[in-house]
Amino acid sequence: MAIDSDTGTRLRRGITTPLLFAFILGDVLGAGIYALMGVLAEEVGGMLWAPLLLALLMALLTAGSYAELVTKYPRAGGAAVFAERAFRNRLVSFLVGFSMLAAGVVSAAGLALAFAGEYLATFVELPAVPVAIAFLALVAAINARGIRESMGANVVMTVIEVSGLVIVVVVVGVLLGGGGGDLGRVTQLPDGAGGAGAILAGAIIAYYSFVGFETSANVIEEVKDPTRSYPRALFGALAAAGAVYVLVGLASAIALPPEELSSSTGPLLAVVESTGVAVPSWLFSAIALVAVANGALLTMIMASRLTYGMAEQGMLPGAFARVLPNRKTPWVAIVATTVVAMALTLIGDLATLAETVVLLLLFVFLSANISVLVLRRDRVDHPHYRVWTFVPVLGIASCIVLLTQQRPIVWAFGAALLALGGVLYAVARWTSRERAR
Repeated sequence: MAIDSDTGTRLRRGITTPLLFAFILGDVLGAGIYALMGVLAEEVGGMLWAPLLLALLMALLTAGSYAELVTKYPRAGGAAVFAERAFRNRLVSFLVGFSMLAAGVVSAAGLALAFAGEYLATFVELPAVPVAIAFLALVAAINARGIRESMGANVVMTVIEVSGLVIVVVVVGVLLGGGGGDLGRVTQLPDGAGGAGAILAGAIIAYYSFVGFETSANVIEEVKDPTRSYPRALFGALAAAGAVYVLVGLASAIALPPEELSSSTGPLLAVVESTGVAVPSWLFSAIALVAVANGALLTMIMASRLTYGMAEQGMLPGAFARVLPNRKTPWVAIVATTVVAMALTLIGDLATLAETVVLLLLFVFLSANISVLVLRRDRVDHPHYRVWTFVPVLGIASCIVLLTQQRPIVWAFGAALLALGGVLYAVARWTSRERAR
């Protein structure tokens, strides 16, 4: 069905530029950095800041494409809708949407493992996989009960997440001021590692920490003056998140050797504890757990609603569109996405899960960058942001470069998930034809 490019909407435009900035910053500056610093240390040693900076630059390229598409079609619902408009192909639109859905489920599995790691061990030590599965069951129960996230609540949660990262930077600053730490580690790579290759491999993982901005496309109808507000909030939030990430990367390398960071499932807690500054471990762990839990909950809400929406559109079997009669929540979609996420926790490897999320989202972002160029021929009757043409071209190139660096096992997981999606799509089309007879 064609998408109306009119800027009118029945929703109240109550989101100002600062609120949109906080919304995007909360999505981007979330749980990933609390979990992945140790994984990054294994790839790049003490040069943690370098892959984070490279990942930021790559994310800004695709963000430029989103800024144009979202302000040009302010009632659009994300990359899947852009793809349908650009390519006029339902299967392509499905694959883009399902890649987004699968990335959310894989991400939730990774966050569940992060929740069950050393941050939780501050309070109680339990086996990781059973805790991760129980955690996802709790998230599903909350999801099924019904969740309404307000912008105000998102601001509060963002403040909590940022406070933990500020603590890391401040306590390492105190450590450095007292003559502790080792500044020399910030330029040290692992023995035998090539500089460019190691940084690019790290950027694949670091990219996971920047991909949350795609969600912002779904609130554009409620933004005041989206043509001006959206690009400012989007680029501002990504730049702010990147600055914080680079500072945290520098602080982590100064405080601890890479081998100690890489051996921890709660790397930022290890950094804080190593400084000797009187920050209670339980306080920082609680902040980290809030960040991880909130990220997992929001991700599973997105994944289940996307599953429901695709079922409503006939792209997935109709059973996924069933809702609880009283709660009006899509219980079949919630159960299905939760079961898949639980199964993925059995992998037990946070790095592989993070890389699989990036792989799936690279297809989404590649589609968005191509869509910008294809839709340049499409004129709309309102002003919108227009990105320089070389930006989506470089965005396409960056996605291809990152795709070529993925490990075979990551391609295998991604292919298996998309194959599952293909089967579900075929079932949905078959049942639709059967009903039509």
